[in-house]
Amino acid sequence: MKNQLAGTGALLRLALRRDRVMMPVWTLVAALMVVSMPGSLGSVYATAAERARAAASMNANSSMRALYGPVFGDSLGALTAWRGGVYAAVLAAAMSLVIVVRHTREEEETGRQELLSAAMVGRRAPLTAALLAALVANACVAVLVTGGLAGQGAPGAVALGLAVAGTGMFFACTAAIAAQLTESARAAKGITAAVLGAAFVLKAAGDAGTGGGRSALTWASPLGWVENVRAFAAERWWVLPLFAAAVAVQAGAAYALAGRRDLGMSFLPSRPGPAEGRLGTAGALAWRLQRGSVLGWSVGFLIAGVVFGAMADGAADLVGDNDRTREIIERMGGQSGVGAQGAQGALTDAFLATMAGMFGMVAALYVVSSVLRLSAEESGGRAEPLLANAVGRLRWAGGHLAVAFGGSALILLLAGVGLGLGHGREPAAAIGATLAQLPAVWLIGALAALLYGAVPQYAAAAWAVAGGALALGWVGPALNLPQAVLNLSPFAHLPRLPGAQTLDPAPLLVLTALAVALTAAGLGTLRRRDMIA
Repeated sequence: MKNQLAGTGALLRLALRRDRVMMPVWTLVAALMVVSMPGSLGSVYATAAERARAAASMNANSSMRALYGPVFGDSLGALTAWRGGVYAAVLAAAMSLVIVVRHTREEEETGRQELLSAAMVGRRAPLTAALLAALVANACVAVLVTGGLAGQGAPGAVALGLAVAGTGMFFACTAAIAAQLTESARAAKGITAAVLGAAFVLKAAGDAGTGGGRSALTWASPLGWVENVRAFAAERWWVLPLFAAAVAVQAGAAYALAGRRDLGMSFLPSRPGPAEGRLGTAGALAWRLQRGSVLGWSVGFLIAGVVFGAMADGAADLVGDNDRTREIIERMGGQSGVGAQGAQGALTDAFLATMAGMFGMVAALYVVSSVLRLSAEESGGRAEPLLANAVGRLRWAGGHLAVAFGGSALILLLAGVGLGLGHGREPAAAIGATLAQLPAVWLIGALAALLYGAVPQYAAAAWAVAGGALALGWVGPALNLPQAVLNLSPFAHLPRLPGAQTLDPAPLLVLTALAVALTAAGLGTLRRRDMIA
């Protein structure tokens, strides 16, 4: 076994060096989501009586339980764990799956692992190094969360930090298994992301049907374990060993699978063909490669739209007379004052505008992923055979960009349809609100295209842009950040629909023009540079 782990230390140092930018950004965002909550919640619910009333209202609202889970206490720490614990765990899980797949299956797919394995590298060293890199990242998240919330109570801070990190390691091991099963890094990420999505759905369904986190569906999800740790509310320390046991079982399975396959092979190999249907153009091939991703995002946005739309009318009742909560929602939604339907109608419009903006910021993650498929095709050696024939670079790249930009329009359209169906009123307004996010989404996608075309080795920096926009839009208003800081995100310049008194088309046109210019620049630089050998 010792020889099979030879070189683990060197591979771990290499992984940490390669992720020296991505890993700190992920850990800081995940920790900030939790650490920033006590201050904002303290300004919203200044007294214990207000917090108790809010907790009772949230526990009585099945939609809010589905979205955030039950509230187990009325302290600022307990409300912080309720509001941010599960979502910080989701971010830790996403970070972990990216790290593990990046340093296992992606290395094999690009051929770099074969070169490394020609040296003194053990059979299981790459998997071990990848899991250790994920452990380092999740340990940093746990330390930041614990340190940031220690003032609310050390035991609760430790419990929440360990629960978030435990979720990250759970999905790191899930990704390790997926990397053994599939031949492509994209499929491994897709499988793990699907498991993460299923875990959230199970938790949401269990919490919606049964209060107090007691549902069997909630316990079937590792995200349900996070809430059932009950940080800052008589902590259940016995829940934490569930994470350790699940990690041990999954890690053991991953190591067993890694020892039973050859380098570059998998247990679920891709079908060699022939392909069904017509693939006569580069665009048709791009669609064939990305249609599964488009379908998955489309279904997810439609379902999420229905859920959030159904919650819209309850926003005013949940807020009640709390001016600070109303201010935060109105700031995120860009609305203030009294709308056509009175104060409650104005707040409902602000809530819908907030959800539309959130869909746009999440859609930016899709468009970056879709655009960077170009980088994966090039580095994986699959672009070279195509470009050696009669397919030009612009046609090849244009096919993938068409799927990226067109796919983002489709998923936002379906999100608007879902909002309209869930709310039950003015579906056209809901669709218009989500489609208004497109210029900002396209601008981030265009920046990803420019980075890929001009500096392909730094194309992954587009993820930081999309993540920064998401963090500013989600956390910024609650922290009352200056408008100058919020304006760094292109989403801050969009009209907040529905409910805007006047629609100024200028920001939409300017952002669209910038997206077109950056895309053209990206294609121009791609045409002139050398392809990766």
